[in-house]
Parts: sequence; structure tokens; C-alpha cells
Amino acid sequence: MLLGRQRECETLHGVLDAVRGGESRSLLLRGEPGVGKTALLEYAIESAPDFRIARAVGVESEMELAFAALHQLCAPMLGRLDALPVPQRHALRVAFGLTVGDAPDRFFVGLAALSLLSAAAEEQPLLCVVDDAQWLDRASAEALAFVARRLLAESVAVVFATRTTSEDWRGVSDLVVEGLRDGDARELLGSVLRGPVDERVRERIVAETRGNPLALLELPRGLTPAELAGGFGLPDALPLSGRIEESFRRRLEELSAESRLLLIVAAAEPLGEPVLVWRAAARLGIAADAAAPASAAGVLETGARARFRHPLARSAVYKAASPGERQRAHRALAEATDPEVDPERRAWHRAHATTRPDEDVAAELERSAGRAQARGGLAAAAAFLECATALTPEPARRVERALAAAQAKSQAGAPDAARELLSAAEAGPLDALQRVRADRLHAQIAFALNRGSDAPPLLLKAAERLDRLDVRLARETYLEALTAAVFAHRLATAGGVLEVAEAAQAAPPSSEPPRAPDLLLDGWVLLITKGRPTATPTLKRALSAFRSESISKEEEIRWLWLACHTAFELWDDETWHVLSARLVDLARLAGALTELPVALDSLSVANLFAGRFAVAGSLLDEAKAITEVTGSHPTPYGPVVFAACQGREADASELIEASTKEVVRRGEGMGLTVIRWASALLYNGLGRYDDALAAAQLASAHPFDPTRGLPELIEAAARSGLPERASDALQRLAETTHSSGSEWGLGVEACSRAVLSEGAVAENLYREAIDRLGRTRVRLALARAHLLYGEWLRRERRRQQAREQLRTAHEMFTAMGIGAFAERAARELRATGETARKRTIETSDQLTAQEIQIARLARDGLSNPEIGSQLFISPRTVQYHLSKVFSKLAISSRAQLDDVLSSDRDLVGVSQRAEEVAIRRPEL
Repeated sequence: MLLGRQRECETLHGVLDAVRGGESRSLLLRGEPGVGKTALLEYAIESAPDFRIARAVGVESEMELAFAALHQLCAPMLGRLDALPVPQRHALRVAFGLTVGDAPDRFFVGLAALSLLSAAAEEQPLLCVVDDAQWLDRASAEALAFVARRLLAESVAVVFATRTTSEDWRGVSDLVVEGLRDGDARELLGSVLRGPVDERVRERIVAETRGNPLALLELPRGLTPAELAGGFGLPDALPLSGRIEESFRRRLEELSAESRLLLIVAAAEPLGEPVLVWRAAARLGIAADAAAPASAAGVLETGARARFRHPLARSAVYKAASPGERQRAHRALAEATDPEVDPERRAWHRAHATTRPDEDVAAELERSAGRAQARGGLAAAAAFLECATALTPEPARRVERALAAAQAKSQAGAPDAARELLSAAEAGPLDALQRVRADRLHAQIAFALNRGSDAPPLLLKAAERLDRLDVRLARETYLEALTAAVFAHRLATAGGVLEVAEAAQAAPPSSEPPRAPDLLLDGWVLLITKGRPTATPTLKRALSAFRSESISKEEEIRWLWLACHTAFELWDDETWHVLSARLVDLARLAGALTELPVALDSLSVANLFAGRFAVAGSLLDEAKAITEVTGSHPTPYGPVVFAACQGREADASELIEASTKEVVRRGEGMGLTVIRWASALLYNGLGRYDDALAAAQLASAHPFDPTRGLPELIEAAARSGLPERASDALQRLAETTHSSGSEWGLGVEACSRAVLSEGAVAENLYREAIDRLGRTRVRLALARAHLLYGEWLRRERRRQQAREQLRTAHEMFTAMGIGAFAERAARELRATGETARKRTIETSDQLTAQEIQIARLARDGLSNPEIGSQLFISPRTVQYHLSKVFSKLAISSRAQLDDVLSSDRDLVGVSQRAEEVAIRRPEL
């Protein structure tokens, strides 16, 4: 069903079902532009796979061309023309210009069209859809209305969509398509909003769009992040078509000056609060009856909310006002706003009532930025700082505010605006520290957009210049340079990992006691310059500090990604998951759209390792949507690993090839390493061990490569008959796992050693691996251990025991959606004489990605409004999904969620609960 269109969809299904039963039906969908008529026509087509489809669209420029639309509809059927009675055939041939003759009789044309459609429906039911029927040429409209009224038992459905009705359509069933109800409108709006949205702004958009789906989808695209985050934006930036703008301008010209000024006040107050609007109006001497002409003109409604009658009317009114009129409106609104209740909105209106630089107003805006960030996120704070910059009279202070605004704009995912503010700052008198901060911000923007090899040398240069100016800022910049160098990795042309680490090693020491970011910097410097055993204690202290220390949210957003990567390097699956989830939550709540895609990618890979493919997929979809909004390059890690795990070779290979070209182009060496590791994972799953070995060697060739490619290399080399290469890789792997001491790392090492061992030694190592990995979140590694153990048992001719392990592996892989490894386990099972049970994760009891998220949050005690706020959907939608979760999990209340869901369990479906019992059998 389309969102909020159950009645309309059921009507369409009724039409189609009747036609399937040998009857005919016609239906006229009527509604305003953008209300969803075309979407309903497409829904009808998608719901009729067993029908032949004929389509026509009314075109305004063809309204004078007789029979133009009828020709569109009938052209694919003209091969049946010769079977029509002679008068009808001749009339239609003349109408379509296929032969010369006098003007055809319209009655015969209509009969011919009816006969043609009936003949076409003899072999299979026919669905005719006609969109924009209000623009049909007169001759076509008459003929098609004639057909619609005379259909009876021809297995034909004709569905029209029009904005208006007329006498032509008399006798055709009429279905009025109205705007969505508020709950559905909020849900649709939430599907296109990214980042936090002030609830009052959301309600204003819902109110003014009146549930029009097109307006709900399109209007947010014209709004800035600031306007969406806190309503602190101006409505004059929306692009309006000349026709709309001229239409409203004419309406405004007919109104009195008093009514126009009231409209300007209402347009300048973005939340439409009537009490505030009327307070401001009173200050301007506007009488209460000034609203009546505006209402009569179809522009404004006043009631519970001052609501414009067209989604774009607010912008048109504001744009039509003179600068002086706007300033008067904002001044009155500022005076009418309570400074104790809503100081940010008062400051905003004061700013736009000011005609020249004013330090008092600028300072108030600067103070409001912090409060706005807490409520509306970075975008609102950036809007206040940008406005404060413009109103600052003193040049040095203006530079400082411009730098702060540029920083906030960059973090909020608005790099172009950040660059403009940087240019404004650089035009002023910068001191030495400000100059370096500007250079650093240029590098940060480059890194946020590209994550390639451009940023590390720029950040390193800034860090070295900061050594003598600001020690704390210098160390933070070294850490940023190191993060950028980790991304650039093997493709760094300058400012590589080793160069940055050696420079940071010479930097001034941190304060005592060191903060979490200081420990992270010191640990990574040791890792790169001294090796893993030396660095691990410091890195563990850093991770512990990030998990337990009280550090600012801003610092967490900036450094948690590297902390997550550190946990990954130390085989600490619990910390990796916890910190990744925290980073996603913080970035979402703050509207940090620069950091959020990377955070989502990290959490998606953590969920992939845990076997939660549905969750991982939803996170990757969200990351993709955000990078499209901000214009930044998506990180390829999650999508490539996701495709490799699924084992669909054609799809994965295409993605791997495209991602490789992209990361090489921009110099993102870590991306290249991950792609090669994912390739090795894919080929090991497919049993193509030579290809897996080649990819794994490339993924592990660089001295600072992550160690995840080593288990793939060991397995591929052992299966390719090259044990010496596997032994070298095992030695490198053991160095990382022993220093970490984690169950994940030691379990993977035990499994890798088992691959290279024989007899009782191998068996004990396999059992150790399964035991260790069974105590972790990493179900992917656990399933692979079962697979490798089962394959070894089969080679040892212990078929019964092999079947148990292979069956467990196959069920786990299948439940997780890991196709290639599941098929490999199935092949091994067949070799033991047992056929794997066929099943698919696309079952009726599967939880969707969104249901999984909602179930987890509900289990953790969040209310429906709290869940809706976090996932940007309405509480009503949360309840709808929870009811489906309860049905699929066969439970009746939230209290039971904890019994059926656990934080270390895959949630693809009810049937898996039985499998998990088998997976955790005591003898394993």
C-alpha cells in the first residue's frame, strides 16, 4: 500500500479484481496537483502484472490536436484495426491520419476505440491508464469518456487521473484523492528529512502542505539545515516558479497595506504561532479584522496556527515584501517574544530587524548559538553564528565569529557555506593563531568531502605551526592529521601515516592527567613507530577512557571514529559496537552530517560481523542518503563488505570495480585495503582460493595494513597448497591477537592455527576457536569456525560429526544471509551424504530493518515518542511497526521483548530462535 492510501488502493484492487472476473470498470481519480494521482496510477500498474497495459498522458501543448491522446492509447493495438467493422475502421483511420477522408463521425470513432480495446482484452485483461486528463484534447476526452461509460464485460479497466472534473466524465465513477492525514504526512515528511528537526517546524510544514505528498517531499529540499533544525532561517530562499510568484503577487496587490503587513509578519514568524503573530501585529497597529481580506484572498488562515493556504505562499509573501517591511515585521516579532521563554527566537528576529552592524545584537546571537545547538543541533548554531558575523562591527571579533560559524557549517554538512564564511574570515585581519585555524578548517573541509590524500599534509602543516601557539589545539590537529593519514594510508603522496606519527612524537606532551584524545594520539604514535605490543596498553587505556570518561559531546563526535577503528584493530568487539552506536546517536542528535555517514558505516560493519544483516543494510541506506544530501563521498567499506558477505559475485564484483576506481582517484588508501580484503572474503566464500590468496596478499602487503586480511590469507594459502605463506601470515596475526588478549582475536587465531595443524592438535584448536568466539558478538567468525571444523572432520572421514558442524554453519550463514559461505557449507554437507535444508531469510516472519531498530529501542525502555524522535518517524508509525513485531515474534507486550531479543543475537526471524539453541549445544 502507498502511505496513507489504503482506501484508494483498495478501490483500485476492486477494479482490477472485477476485470479479472470478466467484468469492465472505469474510475476517475480527482485531486489537486501533487496529491498523488500519478503514484496511484503507477500502483495500479504494479498491481496488474497479469494485465496488458495501455497508457496515455494529457499534454497541455497538444490540447488543440484532435485525437492526439486517443492515438497515444491505441497506437500499440492498431495491428487489430482491420478486424473492426468498416465504418469504425475508416473513422479511426481518418482520425489517426492513416488515410484521407472527411472529418470522421465522433460516434464511430468512440465505437471504434471501444471495439479495439475489447479486442485487445480477449487474450488477457487490459488496463488503460490516462494521466493529466484535464489536458486531453477535446476529441480524445469525448471518445474516452464514451468508452468508459459503455464498458460492461470486456475485461477492460480504464483509470483516469485529473485535477478537475467536467460534464465529459458524467457516468464515470469518481474518487476524490485528498491530502494525507497528519500522521501519514509526518511519516512521509520524515522519509526525506535528515538530521534533527524542530518539532514545531515539522508541524508547520505538515500544516501548510495540507498533506499534499509532492509538497511534503519537495518543500524540505528548498529549506536550509538551519530552517529545518530550529526554524532559524528566512523563507525568501525557496525557488518559486514565475507562475506561482506572479499569482500571489497579484493577490497581494489587491489587499490593503494593513493586510499585507499582517501577512509579512506571519511569513517572518516561521512557526506560525498565532499569539505571537497577533502580539506583533498589535505593536504595528494592525487591527484584528485585517486577517479577513487575506483569508478571503485565499492566502492565510488564522486559528490554532497562522497557516498559509499554499505550501509556497509564505515564501512568495516574504519575497514580495520590501526590506523595510521585513525589518518592521521582525522588529515587532522581537518585541513580542518573551526573552525568558524563547531567547533564541527573540535574538533571531532582532538580528533581522537590524539595518547595520550592532555588537549588542551580535553578542546576543553568539550566546544563543550554544542554546540553539542543544535544541536544534549544529545547523541552528551555525545559522546564529553566521548572522552574528554579519552584524559584528569590530573586524577582529568578526573574524573570530566567522571562523566559529564556518566550523559549525562544516560539521552540519554545509561545506559550501563553510567555505564562504572562511573567505569572509580571511578577508579580515587574522592573527597568527587565527590564520592557522583557518588553514586547519580548509583541511578539515577537504577531508570531510573527500577523505583522500589531500587532507593529511594540510593538517600536518597546521599542527606543526600550532606547536608554538596552542598546545592542546596542536595535539588535536595531529590527531586529525593521523586520522586523515589512516584514511589515505598506502595512497598518501605526502603526510603519510609514518610521517605524521613521527611529527606527532615530537609534539609537546599532553597535560596531566592525559585526556582520552591525548591517550589515543599517544597510542597511535606508539603503534606506528614502536609496534603493537608496545602500543596496546596505551590504546586500551584510551578506549577505556572513551567508554568511561566524561568528555564533551563535541569531542566524542570528533574522535570516536578513530576510537572505533582502534577497538577494531585490538579485536575488541564489545567496545567497537558500543562506541560505534554512541557515535551514531551523538551525530544524529547534533545534526553532525559530516561525521554521521562515517559513523553509520562503522556501525554497519560491526553489525555485519555480528550477523545482523538487516540492521547493517538499513544503516548503509541512511549513510547513502546523507552523503547525497551533503555532497560528500560515501565511504565504501560497509557496502563492499556487505556485498562480499552476501556472496553474489556479479553484484559484488561490479561494486568492487567501481569502488576501486573511486578510492584510487581520490587517494583513499584505506578504502583500497578494505576492498581487497572484502574481495578475499568473497572468493574464500566461493571456494576460489587462488583469487582469495591474491586479494588477501594485496590487502596485507603494507606494514600498516589492518590485520583483518590475515585470516583470509591463511585460509586461502592453506587451501592453495602454500603453507609457508600461511605460516608467515599466522606469525603476524599472532602478534596482534596475543597483545589484545581478546576472545575474538584469540578465537580467530586458534581457528587459523587449526587450518595449518593436524590430528588432535587441529581438533582442539577448532574447539577452542568455537568456544572463544561463542562468547563474542562476532557470529560471522563463529559460523566460519564451525564450517572449517566441519570441513576438517569430513576430510578425516568423521561424517556424522562433520554433519553436525556443517549443518550448524549452514543454518547460521543462511539465517544471516551470507550466501556464498552458506552454499559452501551446503556443498560440504552433500559430500557427507546429507542435503542441506533449503530456506531463505525472505520469509514471512522476518523482521524488517526498521522493525529490528524499533524492537531494540522498545526493549531498551524507550517510549514510542522517544523512538520516533530518534528514527525520525511518528509515534503512530512506531506503534504500527511494534504491532507487526509482536505478531512476528508471537508475543503480546514490550515486557516480553527481552526474552526473545538479546543484544548479541541476529534478529532476522522467529525461526532462528530454534537454530540458536542448536548453535549453543553444550557439546560444542
